[in-house]
Formats: sequence, C-alpha cells, structure tokens
Amino acid sequence: MTQIAETGPVHGGGVLTVDLDAIAANYSILAGHAPGCEAAAAVKADGYGLGLGPVARTLWAAGCRSFFVATADEGIALRALLNQATIAVLSGLIAAPLGLFREYRLLPVLNDLGQVATWAQYCRDTGTLPAALHLDTGMARLGLTPAETATLAAEPNRLDGFDLRWIVSHLACADQPEHPLNAVQHDAFAGALARLKPAPASLAASSGIFLGPDWHFDMVRPGAALYGLAPQAGRPNPMRPVVQLQVKILQIRDVDTPQTVGYGAAHRFAVPARVATVAAGYADGCLRSLSGRGTAHIGDIAVPLVGRVSMDLMTLDVTQAPAARPGDMIDLIGPNQDVDALAARAGTIGYEILTALGRRYRRRYLGGGAS
Repeated sequence: MTQIAETGPVHGGGVLTVDLDAIAANYSILAGHAPGCEAAAAVKADGYGLGLGPVARTLWAAGCRSFFVATADEGIALRALLNQATIAVLSGLIAAPLGLFREYRLLPVLNDLGQVATWAQYCRDTGTLPAALHLDTGMARLGLTPAETATLAAEPNRLDGFDLRWIVSHLACADQPEHPLNAVQHDAFAGALARLKPAPASLAASSGIFLGPDWHFDMVRPGAALYGLAPQAGRPNPMRPVVQLQVKILQIRDVDTPQTVGYGAAHRFAVPARVATVAAGYADGCLRSLSGRGTAHIGDIAVPLVGRVSMDLMTLDVTQAPAARPGDMIDLIGPNQDVDALAARAGTIGYEILTALGRRYRRRYLGGGAS
C-alpha cells in the first residue's frame, strides 16, 4: 500500500504531489548508467523545491551516501536529517565560519587557492578534516582557474594538512551532447588530474552522465534528473515523472467581446467564452512569463491561459471544457504537461519551475519515504 504524507496549508488553493518512489527509481536509473562509480545527489534549494526532508530520506534509503548542497545552512539542515551522510557545501569556505564545518561535519568545496591555504592551516591547527577541490574547466564561475591549478600542480604541498576527498569540476553544456565544449572540458579535467595529487574525481552531473563512461570518472552527482527533468535537450526523457500540480477553480464566468480580462486588459475576447479563475499565481511559482502562453488541462482537455498571471490568480479559457465547475481541480503539471513542457511555455527551464514552487500548496508525498 502506498504511503501518503501531507504537509502545508490545509485550505490552500492547490495540491503539489511528489512521488518519492519515482525519485528513488530515478536515482537507480542514473546510478545504473555509471556502473562502478559512486552516485552522489544534489539536494540544494530544499531538494530542488520539493522538500529537503522527504527527498533526502528517500535518497538515503535508495543507497545514496554523499550529498551536495549550496550553502552551509542547507548542510546543517541536512545533517539534522542524515547523521551519517557525507555532505559537501559547494559555496566553499565563504559560506560560514570554519568551526561550523567541523561542528556539523560538513565538507567544504574549495574554490580558490586562498581557500586551500585557509583550510590547510585550519586543519593543521585543529586536526585533519576532509575537503573537495573544485577546478574551473570552462564555466568561468566557481573553482580554481587554470593558472591556480597549474600553481597547485607545481606546489602540491599546498594540499598538505587535510584529507583531499574529491576533485570536482562542472560541465557547462552537458545537456547538448554535440557541443564541443564538453570534450574541451573533459580533456582539461583529465589533464589536471594527471598533474595533481591523486583523489577520486567527479565531472558529471545529471546531463553529463548520459555523455558516456569517459565523463563518469569516480563519482557522478545528479541533481535535476532525480526530480524528473529531462537530462538532454531534444531527446526522450528516460526519467520517471515526480511531480503533479493541481489548482482549484474559484469562479467561472461567461464573457463576450469587447470584454477583456486581467491587468492591463492584456486579452480581449473576440467571441463568447467561459473563463475560469484559478487559485495560483506568480507567488506560487506560476511564472508571469506564462501570461498569454501557458496551458493547463482539465482531464485531457487543454485550456489556454488568457490574460496576465497575477500574484494569486490566473484565468483560463475553459470554453472547451463545459463540465468544469468552481471547486474542480485542474492540472498545471501532470500527465499531459510535465515540468519541462510548462517551462518551455514560460520561456525558461524546468529547474526554475521546480525551485519556484511556493509554500501555499498542500503537499502530498507518495511512497516509501513519505512518513
């Protein structure tokens, strides 16, 4: 029997359903694509917006032992849930006082030579602790620059004093398999590893896993694909869907030309229509960019969004769904429109949709990790 747990507002205007068994299945799919490698998991941003607690406990039960978060506060919250997990903080030593990394057994991801020196000295003073080393191989974001990597290769004693647990980098274009930067970054990473102190290496996140074994190294660290997002653009999605979002119809009215709807009179009716006002807006993660281009579903019937998305409300043309009534629930994310499809209509990516989902939905967790 499927376990169900519910959290959040009891009388809200929508229900967000999270299938935890699908997350566990996706972890197994991703780990299966990288046999012989450790499969870590990115659970930053509150488990990509789906709830750190249920997500992390599900992944632990599925066999995940190493987790990546963005900030020290996220790491502290995760430590309270998983006492034995390895927890890496991607933002490095800038994230928090050094003592917190020791107190909560958090592993900093060191992003420049200054952080390497600071952590090495701290460990010499207080006792050996682990850390990861982040190399920038083409993102021009966090990580040691190529010049800093060359310095570290020439002066390996800079790494003395702490346990170098992993050397990691991050691919910029892994969702585009044919992009030439993938090979450039792979070769830069492999070349750096050959010159640095040996340590387990990790280059591939969700999309990188599907580039093939050459990109897997010793550990993969999926994030978005765990939560059902497609790992590669323009290719079939091998992941199981994880979320369904349903919102309530508050009112239905008959309209006709020359009436308009919503702020700015952005949509004018040319023919008679039925308009449903539903209880979700940009405060709930229904992005304003969906205005005039979004779609929801009543059963299998597509109903277009008309007018502008406002903070708490959206309006949908339900003329083709004559059975719709106030109090009914419609699907914004579901069998006929997954997260990636809704994101495409909004002109963004599934990551933004997931992490923007608001706290006014009733959340239903399905599966073995729900309780």
